[in-house]
Amino acid sequence: MGRKQKMPIKVGDTIKVISGFDKNKTGQVIKIYKNTGKILVKGINYKFKHIKPTTDNEIGEIKQIEAPIHHSNVKLNVTKS
Repeated sequence: MGRKQKMPIKVGDTIKVISGFDKNKTGQVIKIYKNTGKILVKGINYKFKHIKPTTDNEIGEIKQIEAPIHHSNVKLNVTKS
């Protein structure tokens, strides 16, 4: 089974992405997955989910969802005041 990872990041913190496709973008933490060490950030790491129609009168669609990102790829965005 997965080990729980220690993270200095909490829900509601503002973070900055330091590596990957969304480098230098900032966002707010929505959810933390401690078992996998990943976090869900609002507005970062969008993926597309193709949904097929289940009945004849439905239409298919493409949903844009936020995927989790590993906590080692982000840092806390500390503002000096």
